[in-house]
Amino acid sequence: MSKKGIAAYGKKGAIGLISVALVLGGFLQACSKGKSAQVPRKPAVPVTVEPVTEKAVPVQLTAIGNVEAIATIQVRSQAGGILQKVHFKEGQDVAKGALLFTIDPRPYEAQVKQAEANLARDRAQMENAFEEARRYEELVKKGYVAREQYERFRTNAIAYEATVNADRAMLENARLQLKYCYIYAPVSGRTGSLLADEGNLIKANADSAMVVINQIQPIYVTFSVPEQKLSHIKKQMAEGRLKVGAFLSREDRTPAEGLLTFVDNAVDLATGTIRLKGTFPNTDRRLWPGQFVNTVLTLRTISNATVVPSQAVQTGQQGQFVFTVKPDSTVELRPVITGLSHEGFTLIEKGLQPGEKVVTDGQMRLVPGAKIEIKEAKKEDKKT
Repeated sequence: MSKKGIAAYGKKGAIGLISVALVLGGFLQACSKGKSAQVPRKPAVPVTVEPVTEKAVPVQLTAIGNVEAIATIQVRSQAGGILQKVHFKEGQDVAKGALLFTIDPRPYEAQVKQAEANLARDRAQMENAFEEARRYEELVKKGYVAREQYERFRTNAIAYEATVNADRAMLENARLQLKYCYIYAPVSGRTGSLLADEGNLIKANADSAMVVINQIQPIYVTFSVPEQKLSHIKKQMAEGRLKVGAFLSREDRTPAEGLLTFVDNAVDLATGTIRLKGTFPNTDRRLWPGQFVNTVLTLRTISNATVVPSQAVQTGQQGQFVFTVKPDSTVELRPVITGLSHEGFTLIEKGLQPGEKVVTDGQMRLVPGAKIEIKEAKKEDKKT
């Protein structure tokens, strides 16, 4: 190649190299702009937060309880006969001493009259026998009759006296049988189904009851707790009476209130539990015999306890933790030691101080140091 050719090629090559460099530079600049466009800043995570507070937290034991009538009376008749009258309607409330049933009293009235007549007859004979004995006693003193005759009259008078005493007992029994014809309520309570109708022949001391009365004011709630709690219960009972609450359902917010009145004298070996019993006034009759309720026994109350909403507490591989809010609107993962829970709050034994703020919703999108945006809690959440 000639020198002119080489020179011409060198000029063209230099121009080509410059063009390639410009193209490559533009490409690289475009790539760098694309990469920076693909890595945007992470947005703040929307969360709800609540403050760490102090409040009184009760120490409680929960169990399933069963409502029992304080007294269950099976009314039976002690006198046999025709059921003449029923003085109440089944399911009716009756007061103590109210007349419930009348058994036909006429046979028993006749027995009373017969016993009264026997008593009057034997009493007259007794009085006559004693009068004769007194008369013969005077004749014996004067020597007109033998003493054996006087002793015979005296013995006869004493025999009549014993007969009169027996007649009095028979009359008393006849009157008692007549009283059994009128059956009264032994306690105040509510009657169940009527098991005997008017006109039925009633057998004295029959196995089946005529009606069952349940005393429901006051009323019992029985429940069982693990035997390990017995020492705590006895300790708190020594300091004062313990309150028992009975919830009719999970949605119930106003429990019936009573007091612990009974601790069984032995632990159930089959279940390892101890049976307890609470007494409730039941003035509103919310509790009904046979009903199952959720019972809460309050042992004591921890005052000024550090608490957070229960939904703030999370569980991880290292244990329980919460996300706390820092002043720069970032979050910190804080390990905590929790205690008992009550009414949507969890007691924090270690790890938090009152006044700090914790995340209660949105934790699934959080990592330590993440930026947050606090949103207002829903009205439903605030109510709970």
